[in-house]
Amino acid sequence: MPAPKKPAAPEGDRIAKVIARAGICSRRDAEKLVLEGRVKLDGVTITSPAINVTANNVVQVDEKPLLQPEAARMWRYHKPAGLVTTHKDEKGRPTVFANLPKHLGRVVSVGRLDFNTEGLLLLTNDGEIARRMEIPSAGWNRVYRVRLFGKVTQADLDQLATGITIDGVKYSSIVADLERSKGMYSWASVSLKEGRNREIKRVMERLGLKVARLIRVSYGPFQLGQLAEGQIEEIPARLWREKLGIGRKKHADQD
Repeated sequence: MPAPKKPAAPEGDRIAKVIARAGICSRRDAEKLVLEGRVKLDGVTITSPAINVTANNVVQVDEKPLLQPEAARMWRYHKPAGLVTTHKDEKGRPTVFANLPKHLGRVVSVGRLDFNTEGLLLLTNDGEIARRMEIPSAGWNRVYRVRLFGKVTQADLDQLATGITIDGVKYSSIVADLERSKGMYSWASVSLKEGRNREIKRVMERLGLKVARLIRVSYGPFQLGQLAEGQIEEIPARLWREKLGIGRKKHADQD
């Protein structure tokens, strides 16, 4: 007896994804727009985001048709300390996105950097690409330069190589190399793959150390290099497509 056929996957993409790709808002906010009855599909108001649409459908938000999505782009940004990596902050703190040039349009970050963390932040106008780069299975190292306060040796840092559990949270292997020390201050290079919230600060505190400064210098194959603080620079499409293994056909209009 032949095995039952799997149901065919629905054509197109979820409507919230299509709205987000058009640059109006994030996918989560797009779902809220649908639930609020502010989205029409082929002239009919919808209230469920569990709908797939294709290029043959007409989607309107607040009675306005969606613009054609811009070709995918990516930028390097040298994030200064004192900015949060969110579009809106409930505490009213300054955000990365409010400080970007307006001509970029809506972009999202590839992962996040904490309020006081500096250095390389990758930005893109394509949320799917951002998610693809963030997941641990992508296997990309995040490398930081860390200024530490407290007495530390290479042997202390080597303890992090086998992973560590703090308050029930297990952190994977962290490779930390002591660069130089002077008195109570040291500089170290730290490499990790997951980049959980405040991960470096927490593991260093477990070693009895304080993080005085934290600078991300690379994310996978992308480097901070000599990019000045607050500066943003577009990464050529051919370069990031090659690094991500994305074929030319999908993004041919960027050549």
